[in-house]
Amino acid sequence: MVGQSRKWMIIIATTWIQAFTGTNFDFSTYSSTLKSVLGISQVQLNYLSVASDMGKALGWCCGVCLMHFPSWIVMFIATFMGLFGYGLQWLVIQKLIVLPYFMVFLLCLMAGCSICWFNTVCYVLCIRNFPTNRAFALSLTISYNGVSAALYTFIAKAIDPEDDTVYLFLNAVVPLITSCLALIPILRQPPQQQLSADDIRHDSFIFLVLNILAVLTGLYLILLHSVSSTLLTARILVMGAVILLFLPLCLPGVVYAKNWAYRAIQMSIFYDFLSFNLVDTDDADTDNELKEQSKALNGSPHHVIDKERYFECFGKALEKDRLTMLGEEHSAGLLVKKLDFWLYYAAYFCAGTMGLVYTNNLGQIAQSLGHRSKLKSLVTLYSTCSFFGRLLSAAPDYLRNKVYFPRTGWLAIAVLPTPMAFCLLTTSGSEIALSASTVLIALSSGFIFSTAVSVTSELFGPESASINHNILITNIPIGSLLYGLLAALVYDEHAGKLRHGNLLSEATVCIGRQCHMQTFMWWLFISSSGLISCFILFLRTRLAYNRFEKNRCQIECS
Repeated sequence: MVGQSRKWMIIIATTWIQAFTGTNFDFSTYSSTLKSVLGISQVQLNYLSVASDMGKALGWCCGVCLMHFPSWIVMFIATFMGLFGYGLQWLVIQKLIVLPYFMVFLLCLMAGCSICWFNTVCYVLCIRNFPTNRAFALSLTISYNGVSAALYTFIAKAIDPEDDTVYLFLNAVVPLITSCLALIPILRQPPQQQLSADDIRHDSFIFLVLNILAVLTGLYLILLHSVSSTLLTARILVMGAVILLFLPLCLPGVVYAKNWAYRAIQMSIFYDFLSFNLVDTDDADTDNELKEQSKALNGSPHHVIDKERYFECFGKALEKDRLTMLGEEHSAGLLVKKLDFWLYYAAYFCAGTMGLVYTNNLGQIAQSLGHRSKLKSLVTLYSTCSFFGRLLSAAPDYLRNKVYFPRTGWLAIAVLPTPMAFCLLTTSGSEIALSASTVLIALSSGFIFSTAVSVTSELFGPESASINHNILITNIPIGSLLYGLLAALVYDEHAGKLRHGNLLSEATVCIGRQCHMQTFMWWLFISSSGLISCFILFLRTRLAYNRFEKNRCQIECS
């Protein structure tokens, strides 16, 4: 029982860490002020956002460190990188110190690296402590990362609603406080235990309760953010948000009393519905059994069953080197030789990363469309909708016994709203269109960010996930550079035309739909390409997922 209680304390600690370390999502709130203080162009500002995203390219270092150092040490390394990275930027934007542009670039790089290290620590803690319900733990934990900007907006309004620079101060200090609070649960991690079928169902019920609390938290943030018009109201709302984040602390007591509770409330009705659980691919015996059954069913790895013949029109490209089994470990060298990995990489690069670039440019987009006063509301809207998108990534696991569909298929469906949003932005620059597009992109990118960790674990092995997933997200700095540079060049080009026409006094400011029209059209084309890549990945992995599910059902029935 004590071990079970500590396990749930780990989940609570990781949700706290994630909730306050998604600091890259509030970049747009202070980017215009930073641009003004440094006296830089939109292209130079884009390089700073790229530097923040470039830190993710170094995330594999965190995976290597976790192989040699305790997770709490790695967590505090991330904490101090963020403290110095954001803290010195805050001093610059407050004009307390003066640093050259290159030094600010390095500070952004350090701050971005801290975010990726925090994420990797949380992923590893979830995978180690919840091997059976890994997907539920990852989905719940990652979802809280999407709500960071909304929480920081609440706190910023409670401190000084007129000061945009307070976000940098919060980005530096709040993760340090959160890491200190999360230290004790991380130090007291329980040993891994073999769970019975009843324990697995009980865990599934607790995850359902946690997801309900998460939904309530998201609704609280999205519905009440516009109410915080005064300092007193804002501070009361911040206290309410903190209470919602601390509410899951009652879970250890629930775990101790769960046997009595299940007998008293007669939860047998829920058991049939809540039998949604991933097979423990980390368990050696189960994994070997799955492999033996899969080999018996497959015969040769290159064998294609009759029901897949209607895919023959796609030619040999669809069948060549496709994955035939889930959960097989892939080293970094083997990973980069897999066509499925590069399809997955392209899908993330053209869709998930696009959502991050969109939020980095949201400040300039809102300003150019004449909705600058709505920026904080848009940031909160993006943050909370990204949060809900991340929560929705758990839906395939909740529904798998009712409606089974491969996770890569859900990923393809999640990509679809992104091109729809850019199509909407190319046709209208109204506030409603901007808000609706922000919601669509946030839901899409949130789902992709959350489910990608589970997809990486399933396709290329859970033990290698900490390194392989960080290899995957190297696409983020590349996409941030290319997509952001495209937007900045188009923006500065039109700003220059307006300046020469004496319509603006500042060369770095552009007003009007034309400032981003070409950018939206290019982003529409790129995100559509990501949708195609994701669909091809679904077709290539569908067979492996179906075999995995068939084997899982056979094991549960035996």
